[in-house]
Amino acid sequence: MSYLVIAVLCSVAVSVLLKVLRQHQIDIRQTIMAGYPVAFFLTWTLLKPDLSATADLNAAWGIILLLGILLPLVFVILGRAIESVGIIASDAAQRLSLIIPIVAAFALFGEVLTLQRTWGIFLGFLALVALVYRTPEKANATNSIYSRVNMSQRIGLAKVPVGLWLLGVWVGYGVIDILFKQVAKQGAAFPLTLFMSFGLAGVLMCLYLLILKTRWDNKALLSGIVLGMLNMGNIYAYIKAHQSLADSPSVVFTGMNVGVIAVATLVGVFAFKESLSKLNILGIVLAMACVFVLFWG
Repeated sequence: MSYLVIAVLCSVAVSVLLKVLRQHQIDIRQTIMAGYPVAFFLTWTLLKPDLSATADLNAAWGIILLLGILLPLVFVILGRAIESVGIIASDAAQRLSLIIPIVAAFALFGEVLTLQRTWGIFLGFLALVALVYRTPEKANATNSIYSRVNMSQRIGLAKVPVGLWLLGVWVGYGVIDILFKQVAKQGAAFPLTLFMSFGLAGVLMCLYLLILKTRWDNKALLSGIVLGMLNMGNIYAYIKAHQSLADSPSVVFTGMNVGVIAVATLVGVFAFKESLSKLNILGIVLAMACVFVLFWG
């Protein structure tokens, strides 16, 4: 339970940092790239991966390759989605990616679908829908903020139908959740997988920015130190949560997604003075009910 709380708080802190960076028109692509060497170093220092076991990774190389590609790629896709349709629709697609790992928990990981977990998951889905909903007026107001972000930060990808960007966000985050579950199943070997994945992600993101001939920004790069620390805390705690609740992956998947969006909603209200509709407030209540049913029911 404590690991899941830490993962939720770190994830929300990452979202808050990215929101602040966007408000100050800082190129978050560079921040993301700079964050991976920090996470790489922290993994080496704190988790002490056994490099001698590299030859024994076997099937884990597939996970490393997928994470190394997807971790930076989903950030790029998310940025493009926000640019195309705004933060509201993009955030909804990200959080509703919960559907993919939840289905995988029962279809791939052999979890037993009890009545209690069915109700908990159902409440979680209702909470997600209620929390991501915004009235058209509020959505337009939020999107207008991001339309004023420096256009030099466009990520240089060819024009793609809007729906494909949202689909990319949905699938990308859902697959990453499943991959982290697989990493958690490695037990004591998971630090090495994280270490290699962070290293590959950092290299690929750097190459991507070099290809685009990016003009480097010291503020963006320094912000990467904070982002890397939070990202490392989020992923480490998330994997430990899966290990401590190894027989209940759906609890972790649901608790993480519902917890993040509920806490983020509260932060938005009290820190950024965003307003909540009655439906959003209902979503917070449903989120708390979901957590209660899944953990203590």
